[in-house]
Amino acid sequence: MPVVNHSVIRIKGARQHNLQNIDVEIPRNKLVVLTGLSGSGKSSLAFDTLYAEGQRKYVESLSAYARQFLDQMQKPDVDYIEGLSPAIAIEQRNSAANPRSTIATTTEIYDYLRLLFAAIGKPHDPATGEAVVRQTPQQITDEILSWPEGTKIILLAPLVNHETGEFRDVIEKARREGFVRLRIDGQTVELGTPTLPKLAKTAAHTIEAVVDRLVVKDGIRQRLADSIESALRWGSGKITISRLISSEAEWDERKFSTDFSNPSTGFTMPKLTPKHFSFNSHHGACPACHGIGTELFFDHDLMVDPAKTLAQGAIKPWRVGNKRMRLYYGAILEALRADTPVPEDVPFRDLPQNFKSLLFEGSGDRGVTVQTSAERKVTKPFEGLVAQMERLFETSESEFTRKRLRAFQSRRVCRICQGARLRPEILAVTIPVSDGREINIDQFCDLPIAEAYGVASGIVLSTTEEEIVHDVQREIRQRLGFLNEVGLGYLQLSRESGTLSGGEAQRIRLATQIGSGLAGVLYVLDEPSIGLHQRDNDRLIGTLRTLRELGNSVIVVEHDEDTIRAADHILDIGPGAGPRGGKIVAQGSLDEILKCEDSLTAQYLNKGLKISVPKYRVPPRKLRKLAGEIGDGWLTVFGATENNLKNVTAAFPVGCLTCVTGVSGSGKSTLVNDILRAVLARDLNGAKERPGAFKRIVGTEQFDKVVVIDQTPVGRTPRSNPATYSGALGPIRDLFSELPAARIRGYDASRFSFNAKGGRCEHCQGDGFIKIEMHFLADVYVECEVCHGQRYNRETLEITYKGKNIADVLAMTVDEASRFFRNIPALSSKLETLQDVGLGYLRLGQSATTLSGGEAQRMKLAAELARRATGRTIYLLDEPTTGLHFADIHKLLEVLMKLRDAHNTLIVIEHNLEVIKCADWIIDLGPEGGAGGGTIVCEGTPEEVAANPKSHTAAYLARMLK
Repeated sequence: MPVVNHSVIRIKGARQHNLQNIDVEIPRNKLVVLTGLSGSGKSSLAFDTLYAEGQRKYVESLSAYARQFLDQMQKPDVDYIEGLSPAIAIEQRNSAANPRSTIATTTEIYDYLRLLFAAIGKPHDPATGEAVVRQTPQQITDEILSWPEGTKIILLAPLVNHETGEFRDVIEKARREGFVRLRIDGQTVELGTPTLPKLAKTAAHTIEAVVDRLVVKDGIRQRLADSIESALRWGSGKITISRLISSEAEWDERKFSTDFSNPSTGFTMPKLTPKHFSFNSHHGACPACHGIGTELFFDHDLMVDPAKTLAQGAIKPWRVGNKRMRLYYGAILEALRADTPVPEDVPFRDLPQNFKSLLFEGSGDRGVTVQTSAERKVTKPFEGLVAQMERLFETSESEFTRKRLRAFQSRRVCRICQGARLRPEILAVTIPVSDGREINIDQFCDLPIAEAYGVASGIVLSTTEEEIVHDVQREIRQRLGFLNEVGLGYLQLSRESGTLSGGEAQRIRLATQIGSGLAGVLYVLDEPSIGLHQRDNDRLIGTLRTLRELGNSVIVVEHDEDTIRAADHILDIGPGAGPRGGKIVAQGSLDEILKCEDSLTAQYLNKGLKISVPKYRVPPRKLRKLAGEIGDGWLTVFGATENNLKNVTAAFPVGCLTCVTGVSGSGKSTLVNDILRAVLARDLNGAKERPGAFKRIVGTEQFDKVVVIDQTPVGRTPRSNPATYSGALGPIRDLFSELPAARIRGYDASRFSFNAKGGRCEHCQGDGFIKIEMHFLADVYVECEVCHGQRYNRETLEITYKGKNIADVLAMTVDEASRFFRNIPALSSKLETLQDVGLGYLRLGQSATTLSGGEAQRMKLAAELARRATGRTIYLLDEPTTGLHFADIHKLLEVLMKLRDAHNTLIVIEHNLEVIKCADWIIDLGPEGGAGGGTIVCEGTPEEVAANPKSHTAAYLARMLK
């Protein structure tokens, strides 16, 4: 039996994806960094080989019964791996856009908060703010006995509380049970009298049973206690004490309850449990928004076309329907114009506000005369366009109509809970904290993580409460502390998971793993530094070392220079990408890597290769801030106040490459994505997304198109590939359909689509493989036995161009296809753009799901480069260096400069200093994250920003400009 070296993970014959049958030893319990060009095989080795095999072996050790409930992984293409531990992957991926998922719920902090508030929360009446308390019969007895001696009291058990009806049955039951007197609507009546007052059926009545009448003095304790218990039993836990103090002439009343209630208002709260604090449970969720925090409403902006006149059909909902409905809507419009005269030929945006208010909100009680026909006029109040759409949406039984009306709806904060997601009575439950405040669970979750940590440590507790929630409080503090350690202190716990960047989501999962305290685990991480400012890198590296020191093996796929230099062991994979990569170029400590002349990474770390500071920058037009206006040549957002932005006015130069920088959480994404992108998408592309809060934006007329290139995947199914995404497959199909053999058979372009019936292989439906479900084993994918992975049927494959059929073409690399189709301009131009961004090694038919993050980003850039340029396009890029090696960034910058030199405008959110130093203009936000950010620290050229002592970016940038 071979001796296993437990100090290393030994991989023999790894061939997954583009790995070239590599053998490698990776030291255990070390921080190991895998680096190399994008597409060189880093993720194939780390995730598709190491993690997949570690996970597979661990799951296979479980029973067959347990395995059927777990996701199974296919066995990677590797001879064997020795020294593996159970593996956990912490990947760089965007979180699910489920509006119910927040940071607090993802990290399970919210579960502990629910326990905390259910155990020690102080309920209050949401209407008055008075504390809600519950009393035992003994406490009620003691309080009454503390009143002055001689106080006359009447004990009343409420039977009916302000309800309509005659209640003869209630009165009769009270008589049978032996009660002598009732108090009905404040008047005491004797049940023994032959005639009782007849109660009006339509009026509201209050009926109370007189249980006892006493005078406070020594010796009544036992009788009083018995009477109180009897009154509480008949009053369903409630009792009213009417008392007369000898020095006063009038009776006053005190109400008591054994439930959580406010006796003065009648408000009652059930016994609190953790489910009452969950916005995913009907016990706690706001009844209006059902725990989402937002509600749909008919948006004024979506219901009109501001550039059109009334005559051109500016009111969108009134442009559709049959002839009779259009005539009716036209009659209403004429009536509104007669009521509040406005011209027909003026754009809607320029119409007076009083007409817009009449149109949207209606005329109130005032009648509007509508000419319904030549002979008939009707005068009645106009309900308003919003109310009309709401009524149609509620009453229509046609799904088509409801779908059409949804196009006019947006989301806004719930008007009942104001975005807090919970019922008013649950939000009235508070805990005291050390600064004298009392906060509810929503206010706690609205705190930034760094501040929440301090609040969680300062909860004011009694000795008994300390014993009850000691463990819960410790868990909350620990989890908040771990999140703060990985640089996420600026995020609010209530932040929706779907709004996080890939790097933020990954660091949350990283903090969760540190909190678990596991040892002997293989952790595989995918670029945890994404979205992190250089200032915060040291904290992240410290976190990775903490994982290692717990006794774990930490393998990180990373391009960040600081992380590479901090590694115990480095694996450089290359030398190229795709088929040209998949080999170990260099491995060892940092010093050993730096000595390797064949390593592209070493050449950049040694500065033998470097991205030079550009000799020429495009100068923006002179910035003129006169009377609050900024001249032409600038795109300016005035008064941005969304999230943590503090009334920011940001000017972006047109025709330049602008980088928006700053520490994590400073407001970059809010400014560029939530406000600028949403406004441009709405104005230029007709999108219905509602932008964040701002006063106005000037300069959008200088653009005719907005292009967003972010971190979302290029394709979610195996059917998406470089040929389909780049648009190359269309010309290829057209070419094959024009061939003589295809025309003779009557084949059109759809015949050469693997997504449509006719030309595809129907056995695998164009996938090229068959998925076989294996119950408690991993699903097995086998090559289709009919088409043998070619996707098309035999007849389609008989059509050839230069001896190649459509399947042969999809099997070509981009470089091969570019040479093959060099005489077809419509096709070769699209392929050349893929080559320009360094993707010439990809196969045209390669599944988009197998692309790395860097390859996906460059695919999007190539698709935009292939489109006809107008010189008036604005590009918004969100960290385009994600997943890119130094050499890839070099190529990316060449592409960006090509777009800029075509007079387009580029705005890039970025932390990578190589890109920042090449920008024409920088807007640096900060100075800190969260509440400490949201202002423009400085703006100008890289040289001007680097000289600003207030900027955290400046010190790092200055070193790059030397």
